[in-house]
Amino acid sequence: MSIFITGTGTDIGKTYVTALLVKKLHEAGRKVAYYKAAMSGNDRGDDGRLIPGDASFVKAISGISQPTESMCPYVYEKAYSPHLASRIEGDPVEMRTVAENYKKLCQEYDTIVCEGSGGIICPIRYDEKIIMLEDIIKALELPCLIVADAGLGTINNTVLTVEYMRSHGLEVRGIILNNYHKGDVMEEDNRLMCEKFTGLPVIACVGKNDTDIGIDTDTLINICSQGGKA
Repeated sequence: MSIFITGTGTDIGKTYVTALLVKKLHEAGRKVAYYKAAMSGNDRGDDGRLIPGDASFVKAISGISQPTESMCPYVYEKAYSPHLASRIEGDPVEMRTVAENYKKLCQEYDTIVCEGSGGIICPIRYDEKIIMLEDIIKALELPCLIVADAGLGTINNTVLTVEYMRSHGLEVRGIILNNYHKGDVMEEDNRLMCEKFTGLPVIACVGKNDTDIGIDTDTLINICSQGGKA
C-alpha cells in the first residue's frame, strides 16, 4: 500500500502536506514510512554529515519512529535539482538503489508515502544515464497525488501537470490544495475549476499552519490501497 506525492512545482508545500498525510496514517494505526529518492538543499551537522531536512521535518510533524537514514538514499547539499547537485557533489542517483531501498521499506512497513523532488518534470540524473522523476514513479509502480497551491495560477499549473502525467502513463488519484483560505471566492472557484478541467477530486484543502489534513482516514487508506505496491 503506497502513494507518491508530487507537485505542480517546487516550494508549494509538498513536504508539509506529505508530513500531514503521514501523520494521519500514523494516528490511524498504520505502520507508515516516508521515502524520497533524492533530497537537495540540506545543511550539515556539527559532524559535517548532511542532515536530510525534509525527512527530519516529516518525522517531527508526523511522530513516526522510522530512522531518517532509511528515508532517503541520496542527500545533497546544494539546493539544486538532483541531477545538477549530484553533478557537482558526486554520488548520482542509481535506479537500482532507489528500488532496493523502497523494497526494504515495503517489507517492514504496511504503508509507504513517497515524495518527489520539485515538480513532476524534474531531472534526477542527467549524464551518461538519464533518470526523470516519472521514471522513479513508474519503477516503483505507484499511483500519485498532486499538491498544488490554492492561489492564482493554480488552474493552469494543475491542469498542465495532470495532462503531462496522464500522457506519460502515470496514474493520478487526486489533488490537494495547499495554502488554502476557506471562504476565499477565488480559491474556492480554483478548487471547482481544477476538478472540472481534470476530472479529478480535490481530496483535501490545507491551510497555513494546519496540524491535520481534512480527509477521512478510510478515504485516504483507500486511495493509497488501490493498485499501490506494498
